[in-house]
Order: sequence, then structure tokens, then C-alpha cells
Amino acid sequence: MADNRSGEPADDEQGERGDGPPSVTIAYIAESAGVSIPTVSKVLNGRSGVSGQTRARVEELINRYGYRRPSGSRSNILELVFRELEHMWAVEIIRGVEQVARKNRVGVMISALGLHDTPAMSLEDTVGRRPRCVLSVAQLSPSEREKLTTKGIPFVVFDPIDELPDDVPFVGATNWRGGHSATRHLLELGHRRIAMISGPDHSFCRARTAGHLSALAVAGVPADPELLVRTLLTREHGCDAARVLLSRPDRPTAIFAANDMQALGVYQAARELGLSIPGDLSVVGFDDLPVVGWVDPPLTTVHQPLSEMAAAATELALTLGRGEPVHQVGLEIATTLTIRGSTAPPKG
Repeated sequence: MADNRSGEPADDEQGERGDGPPSVTIAYIAESAGVSIPTVSKVLNGRSGVSGQTRARVEELINRYGYRRPSGSRSNILELVFRELEHMWAVEIIRGVEQVARKNRVGVMISALGLHDTPAMSLEDTVGRRPRCVLSVAQLSPSEREKLTTKGIPFVVFDPIDELPDDVPFVGATNWRGGHSATRHLLELGHRRIAMISGPDHSFCRARTAGHLSALAVAGVPADPELLVRTLLTREHGCDAARVLLSRPDRPTAIFAANDMQALGVYQAARELGLSIPGDLSVVGFDDLPVVGWVDPPLTTVHQPLSEMAAAATELALTLGRGEPVHQVGLEIATTLTIRGSTAPPKG
């Protein structure tokens, strides 16, 4: 898919011109050269990913028509777009974004869009505000990415839930490593019947599950398909899944949940069934939300460095907004395991 993230003018914006046609735009140069708009964008910004022959053809047309990038008309604002502001980790993300934006003297606007292409909440308002760049939490649909690309507004996807084209900039976490370290910790404690409550078929859930299964395989522990449950990433769904798992005659001695909210649901199910944590059941979560340090017992969890991820995503978005080249469009920040009181060796 065509993708223009460098802050160049859109195909309806004119550059300063020499002796070329009346309207010299990036789109005109792309059409004349027989390439895409993103290819012209890469040439203008000195980025890699363009063959020497193509680069020479585009540069020749740029020089022939005397194209010059027009002075930018975008505001000095980074727009931080959430799909849902109810999530507890939103505060951590906002903290990281504001820290970098303040250092760069850039304003931050927070907006919430409907899921995917909900008519009542579209990306049109964002495009109309002409922000310097957009940082989108979770995901942008192909059509939304295309809207931003067409208008020359650079964007970065924060913690994407699905696979993205290779040239779409994003910042995420090492989800596979996190899942692997969580299960390895339980194995080192002596657990062998380890269940996992995973999430929907999103890339980060698949990566956490793959890390879990890899740790079992390395330890020579067969993966029991009955101990892998996929459900939504909420406390209620985590509780429902844990009730089923813990009601089995051969119940697991440990549960790894794909996020902290599911893990809190496991706590609820264990209490209902009269099981103690970690005496009867060890529990590990993922995210390390502030609340999990306050529950009883405090939750062992994979720390996802949300503030650091948000800071890195903001730096990347602002670099793209300035039209500067970037060395890497996809970044993954390392996760770490935070061990607290919810894990212990199994009984016996």
C-alpha cells in the first residue's frame, strides 16, 4: 500500500516550481516517473529503499521541474489518538508522550476515535486540524493510514494489535520474550501444569502465546491444548476462563494471563473456589499496571515499559514530522519480568 510518512505535501498541494507545468506536485512527479508517492517521498528525504535507477529518474524530474517543498502549514501539535481511553495504561502513555513533546516545544492534543471506520468518529477531524504528526495507540486501518498519507501527515502506530506493512512506523514491546520469561519463571519454580489465558487473534497475543509455548518446549513439558484458553482481554473474561480451568479435576498449578486485567479475573475466580494465591495457584500477568502492585498478594507480571515506549514513539513521530530520515521505522522496547508475591513453588 502506498505510504507517505515524511511530511511532504499531499497530492493536492503544490511545491514551489521552476519551468515545469502549472502545478508541480509530488503526485505529478510520481506519475511522470512511473513510481508511487512514497517513493518520491523517500528520494526527497534521502531515505533508503529506492533503487539507484529509480532514484536517478525521480531526481532528474525534481530538478527539471524545479520542485521545492512548500513551507509547511501544519500546526505545531502532535495528536495522540486513542481508540479507547478507558484503559488504565493510557496515563502511562500520555506521560511518556508529554515528556518528549515538552522537550521539543511541541503541543499535545489527545483525541479518541471510534473503532475502525465508525462514521460518527472518523479521522477527518484529525486531518482537518493538520497536526505536525499523529501517534495512534493500537492501530490505524488501511483507509485511515491512506488518509494521513494523502495529506502528508506522518504517523506512528503505538503497540500495534495486528501485523503492519513493513514500511509503516511503529513502536511495540518484546511480547514473545515477555511470554517466554513468564512461563520460564513458573517452570523454574517447579510448575508443570501451567495454563495460559490468551487474548484475541492479535499479533501481540500470538507472540505472547508463542513465547509461552516455546518455554514449555525448551523445558520438555508437553503443551496441553486443554490448558490454553483464548478470550477477551478483560477481568470478566479472565475470571470466566479461570473458573473453567480451575474446576478441572487435574487443575493447573499456575496460570499465565495475557494481560493484567485477565490476571485480576484469575484472582477473583480463585477466591470464589476457595483457592489461595500463591499457596494453591501461582499467577503471572502482563503489562505491570500500577494497580497490580496493590492487590493481595501483589502480582508477578511482565513489565511492559509503556512510558518508555511512548517516549520512543513520540521521538520517531516528531522526526518524521520534521521530514528527517529515520534509520529504523519499527522499534521494539524490551520487556522484563517483575516478580512479586503471586508466584511460589507448587504444593508437594
